[in-house]
Amino acid sequence: MMQILRSIPEHSQLRGPLFLAIGVFDGVHCGHQTVISTSAEHAKAANGTPVVVTFDPHPEKILRPERAPHLLTATPHKIALIRDLGVAHLLIITFDKQFAATEPEDFVQQLAQHSKPLREICVGHEWSFGKNRRGNLELLKKLGARSDFNVVGIPPVTVNGQIVSSTTIRQAVEAGDLRKAAEMLGREYTILGTVVRGDDVGKKIGFPTANLSAHNEQFPPNGVYFAEAKLDGVVYPGVVNLGCRPTLSSKNDRVLEIHLVDFNRDIYGKDIEVRFIRYLRTEKKFANVDALVRQIKADVKQAHELGAT
Repeated sequence: MMQILRSIPEHSQLRGPLFLAIGVFDGVHCGHQTVISTSAEHAKAANGTPVVVTFDPHPEKILRPERAPHLLTATPHKIALIRDLGVAHLLIITFDKQFAATEPEDFVQQLAQHSKPLREICVGHEWSFGKNRRGNLELLKKLGARSDFNVVGIPPVTVNGQIVSSTTIRQAVEAGDLRKAAEMLGREYTILGTVVRGDDVGKKIGFPTANLSAHNEQFPPNGVYFAEAKLDGVVYPGVVNLGCRPTLSSKNDRVLEIHLVDFNRDIYGKDIEVRFIRYLRTEKKFANVDALVRQIKADVKQAHELGAT
């Protein structure tokens, strides 16, 4: 079980020495995983306690809301991914205007003061923190020398010669390059969402779909995809339609809906994680519902075949 802490003073409950892996960790990609696993290995070697420290919401949402990036993983999804890495302790610091005004020295002093003792901080090479982003690896090392903890800066992780970053992954997802996104994430790109009530049109034409209210913000291009949905730990193949459903709806709202193959249960209110595996076709307007149904049957047949391979 992973213990979630919500304030720095709660660190004093944990058995020292503490090894902290700190970052925003949007996407929990290969670079983030290296920061977290390095910290965990160092803690294990010293019989210490590793703690992952992250922030909610994404700092850019508070500092520059008009330019804040589309999230790869909103907080519930990020927590689940970090838990999957085998992390036992996660500190989630609320990032608000007050916290943003904290001087970097004060932030580090609080971490050191409440850890019994603080042995190491591990961050990505470009991590910046504190008021006006004045804190960086160099300052962290000076503070470490003063307060007697080690500082580890993880150099950039590259895939096919390109540096792994949340920004690059966002661009790949937006462009529909799911293979590149998956290589940098170390897993297929997924969207976590809660099943909400739709208009049940799918059910009426024989293809019930689950409408998702997504927690992520970064979507791939509109279209029809072969996907898999994870529900209560079980994986089901399905067909995703991402777009505005031009044959059935005159609205232009973007909808994410998934038809799970050979599945007929009421799952309203449940969280499901959708893994985009393959782009099948563009979303298009059909002359009538019969033509749409024929196409959906073909999509489902293809999903069946892909799911079986």
